[in-house]
Amino acid sequence: MEEIPERLTAKPSWLITQLAVHARRLVSGGFAEAGARGYHYRMLAALHEFGPSSQAELGRRCRVDRSDVVTAVGELAELGFVDRTPDPGHGRRNRITLTAAGTAQLRRMDEVLDRVQDDLLAPLSGQDRQTLARLLRQVLAHHEPD
Repeated sequence: MEEIPERLTAKPSWLITQLAVHARRLVSGGFAEAGARGYHYRMLAALHEFGPSSQAELGRRCRVDRSDVVTAVGELAELGFVDRTPDPGHGRRNRITLTAAGTAQLRRMDEVLDRVQDDLLAPLSGQDRQTLARLLRQVLAHHEPD
């Protein structure tokens, strides 16, 4: 293994970036095996937690660009994981609803992510994993737009 300058390894921003690249590779690989994508997981999770939503709401909650939301919702609808119907309260808006098949897919994707977390965080104890997640949420919350 090549040596890395201490100047880099002393910087949390560099470490986070390196770990994020590795985490993305693990997650993408796991989701690909399950025939899914990261956008799918985010949207199914949001629909499961918050209930039916407009595409715009879904995009904001999941931090997905509007054009990508349309594509991802189309894919999810084709797979039978969501229903897309006109919103009766707003003629030009679609209402996206999670289906039973979507809930089952979300469970499968949760299992994939659980395995990825175990692989990614293998050197950490359960308590250390909770501490890391808490600290990352704290830093992220500090930088969230109001």
